[in-house]
Amino acid sequence: MDNTPRAAFMAWQPWIDVERMIQEAEAYLTMPTIQITDAASPHSPGDVHDYYSNGDYWWPNPDSKDGLPYIRRDGQSNPANFDAHRQALRGMRTRVACLTAAYRASGETRFGEKAVELLAAFFVNKDTRMNPHLCYAQAIPGVCDGRGIGVIDTLHLIDVAAAVRILQTCRELDTYILHQVTQWFADYLAWMNEHPQGIEERNEPNNHGVCWFVQAAAFARLTANASMLAYCREQFKARLLPEQMDLSGGFPRELARTKPYAYSLFTLDNFVTLAHLLSSPSDNLWQFQLPDGRGLRQGIAFLLPYLEDKSTWPYGPDIEYDEAWPVGMSFLLFAGIAYESDPLLRLWQTLDRNPMQAEVRRNMAIREPLLWL
Repeated sequence: MDNTPRAAFMAWQPWIDVERMIQEAEAYLTMPTIQITDAASPHSPGDVHDYYSNGDYWWPNPDSKDGLPYIRRDGQSNPANFDAHRQALRGMRTRVACLTAAYRASGETRFGEKAVELLAAFFVNKDTRMNPHLCYAQAIPGVCDGRGIGVIDTLHLIDVAAAVRILQTCRELDTYILHQVTQWFADYLAWMNEHPQGIEERNEPNNHGVCWFVQAAAFARLTANASMLAYCREQFKARLLPEQMDLSGGFPRELARTKPYAYSLFTLDNFVTLAHLLSSPSDNLWQFQLPDGRGLRQGIAFLLPYLEDKSTWPYGPDIEYDEAWPVGMSFLLFAGIAYESDPLLRLWQTLDRNPMQAEVRRNMAIREPLLWL
């Protein structure tokens, strides 16, 4: 088993709560599997294996008897919309990530075996698996059966891809299941890159576009897709940064939303994750700058004062959950290490890294940074 020695993990103790992680993993050992087939929406045009969700900010039309077509209220999530598949996907992710991190930290195979069991139920077993596409994600009743921006629903699977890479190093685990899961990610990445809805999401000029590339990079790394990794690096420099960051380091499209603070943090978090995924000694995205100076350093410098003292935020409060931010997102740790920045690492240590608010957790793509270090 190719695990980093336990002594190496002690060096991460200021940032990684290994004791908490192992306690949670112990609880997950006795919990049942989670699968997409546990729930189904009567409005889904697909079958029980097809992921389905509704757009967050869409509500029944008060001017029609049947409430159709739904109308948009930006930033206001409709709690009545179908989200059981989202919850299943994120619940599976949380358990697999925690169990795999505990396996990596402790070397105890039982954690890895449970993680593989969960993976088999969600991605492999013919009776319970999820089909590798998102044709019916973020559907809008009375408007459409699915949208390109629904691809963001699988952002949380980047933690699963990172977990599978670690689990593959242990010969004691079921290599057939891990191979099949890896093939699922290869198939899903192909769908993302070839289906019209995936292409639509790839071309989005805001946080959705960034999240497409985060997923593509994470899944390409798992499946050894060198051409996709090269494409992601090129697009980071040629399109994502020029298109989304202004000269101040802010993200204007996010600042114009009804949740400017949360969306700005979310977008920066995913830009940093991209740099963490894609940087190499010969192509260091941490240090990359456009000719006018725009780059990750500029983006972090723009937001850091408002992380240290949110009361100075000049763009107005978020329409929902404003009081729940900021939290200890992974970009603080990754950038703190990359730039050897004490302020960023101190924030990572002091902010809540395990918030309970569901909406906040939904905007934290990485739950177990130990999988990524």
